[in-house]
Amino acid sequence: MTPQRRIALVSVVAAAALALLKLGAGLASGSLGLVSEAAHSGTDLVAALLTLFAVGVAIRPADRAHPYGHGKAEHLAALAEAAILVGVSVVIAWKAVVHVVGGDEPTVDATWYAFVVIAVVIGVDASRALISARAARRFGSAAFQANALHFAGDLAGSTAVLVGLLFAAWGYPKADSAAALFVAALVLLAAGRLMRRNVDVLMDRAPADAADATRAAIRGLEPAVHLKRLRLRQAGGRHFMDVVIGVPAGAAVGQGHAAADAVEAAVQRALPESDVVVHVEPETTADALGERASVAALTVPRVREVHNVRVVNLGDANEVSLHLKLPGDLTLEQAHEVASHVERAIQDELPEVVSVLTHLEPLREAEEGTHAAVDAEADAVRGLVVEATGRPPRELRFVNTPDGLVVFVSLALDAASSLSDAHAQASEIEERIRAAVSVADVVVHTEP
Repeated sequence: MTPQRRIALVSVVAAAALALLKLGAGLASGSLGLVSEAAHSGTDLVAALLTLFAVGVAIRPADRAHPYGHGKAEHLAALAEAAILVGVSVVIAWKAVVHVVGGDEPTVDATWYAFVVIAVVIGVDASRALISARAARRFGSAAFQANALHFAGDLAGSTAVLVGLLFAAWGYPKADSAAALFVAALVLLAAGRLMRRNVDVLMDRAPADAADATRAAIRGLEPAVHLKRLRLRQAGGRHFMDVVIGVPAGAAVGQGHAAADAVEAAVQRALPESDVVVHVEPETTADALGERASVAALTVPRVREVHNVRVVNLGDANEVSLHLKLPGDLTLEQAHEVASHVERAIQDELPEVVSVLTHLEPLREAEEGTHAAVDAEADAVRGLVVEATGRPPRELRFVNTPDGLVVFVSLALDAASSLSDAHAQASEIEERIRAAVSVADVVVHTEP
């Protein structure tokens, strides 16, 4: 027998014994307080039986029909227990009010054995509340937590009944009915809290503290991941959650899997025994969107080159503009048709893009050219490169083309410099060459 079922079985035996003991003493003494406590213990007996059933069901492993396990059986049992408590407490309250406001004095014989019974009951209630509270913390069980709450209510009610019997012994028999009314109020209050808590679980309301702990655990990861969505629910003391994270669009499958493993481990450290499912999606940053738009455009026949891709975020949507190079012998009508295909391909691939603007350019065909020997121009370019980089160019060539002189320059730059810095330096050198030498075009290549 599992520890959970053993504790639940002890509660069943204790509840049955107490109910019989209170009922016998209450009927013999005429104490409505003891009878109400007997009814209360009767509901505890039903509750304990429900808990015994629920724990036996809840510990079953997940199966094909119940992939999330059977943990909600505990919460169903706790809800049924609360409904029974409400019904019994209403009956007790009605009888107590009749006795308190009625004209006839109720007959209460506060005998010695009634006090012995209530003293034993108080001792048992205290021990049961303590045992159930420890079991609730140990197993994370809603059913044991419900029992601990009820047994604590029993302890308060039993103490009130003891006070009522004392006043009845001193000549105030209505105090016993007042104690019964107090017990009914305690039961109603406990039942309301119990219903609210277990309805929240059955309706899959996310526990706020668990959600905060999950988000904090994911935020603390290094390297950082982007939490895009979190769905969380609780059953049988366990948390079940679906987590969606974003990783760079260019990340490899292994990198995405490693990020998912890191998220799962972090959440389980924060909330042990959690069942975590992590879904990985590519980040929809402007850079990622631009890359995906370029890839989609290049799948369209006759598109030879894509450049100057720009993504503009409009808050709830995105616009993409790009330059397309197409064969120069196409008519404008044919080129426009290709551009329309590109726009549709991008929007099919990127639903978050609402508009695509294309700029059409002819692809320059191969040209005839010859090497040019221009020593003065070459010396001028070398001087500019040395002045800008501190090093001579690795390669420098001049080519005669039908459009004019074209210069090709290879620069040696710091390997640790960023691509943005290297591009900016190459652009600056290109502009200085154009200003110093009469050329049709300048092509600057950078390398570490």
